[in-house]
Amino acid sequence: MSSEFITLLTEQTDVYDLGRPMFIGMPQLPDHPPFRMTLGRRHGDLVRGDGSSGANELIITGGHVGTHIDALSHISFDGLLHGGIDARAAEAGGAFTELGAETIGTWVCRGVLLDVARAAGRDRLDAGQEVTADLLDHALSSAGVELRDRDVILIHTGWGSLFADRDTFVSEDRGTPGPGQEGADWLAAKNPRAVGSDTIAFERIVPEGLHAGLPAHRTLIVDHGIHIIELLNLSQLAAASVSEFVFVLAPLSIVGATGAPVRPLAVVDRPSTS
Repeated sequence: MSSEFITLLTEQTDVYDLGRPMFIGMPQLPDHPPFRMTLGRRHGDLVRGDGSSGANELIITGGHVGTHIDALSHISFDGLLHGGIDARAAEAGGAFTELGAETIGTWVCRGVLLDVARAAGRDRLDAGQEVTADLLDHALSSAGVELRDRDVILIHTGWGSLFADRDTFVSEDRGTPGPGQEGADWLAAKNPRAVGSDTIAFERIVPEGLHAGLPAHRTLIVDHGIHIIELLNLSQLAAASVSEFVFVLAPLSIVGATGAPVRPLAVVDRPSTS
């Protein structure tokens, strides 16, 4: 690796952390196992001859808790996964033999932020508000960039500003904003490798429709093989009016899992001060 390349990365770029911290009681959907962490060994439990002592922890979490990416095994339709794979056969034995989280890989690719909140003239979309094709078109036009095949498309709804208030962020009684069928079709037509947002479930959720179906998940994951990233922290990117960036993602390679925790990064050219 050349010294010029290292200098470019370390001195001429800004890095935005798009992941959320993981802690007991953090916002999550109630149908996923909760995050838990406890110290399994404390300092003083074992003291070595030289006076040193170590502590460690036990961590329990679901694959769809905190900032995470959905593997293609996460959603089925009429018993089939993406590519027509039989879901029950693939999950036999307690872990997926196909389309598990270990197949996602690591990415260094182009990312694009669509600030749909700003496009709607708002700091934050309303609970249960649908991200329509028109709103996505407006956000893309405002971003001043073109989408390319295999980009990662991230949607800023402004809902992430509520993350510190668990009940309001999850909003079981009012719902959360996101794409419905129309928005999912718009996104799928752009052929991204993944989409993501700053909400709890990516797609539009309304209380009366919580268990009626997940059209965006079905369309993107099952029909088109497009991964979904949820619970992203997009506020700093949006505040800085960043539309295009290098997207870095390395999910935990959990064999046979339907999702994996991630801590994505956005690498952006630093504005010149000259």
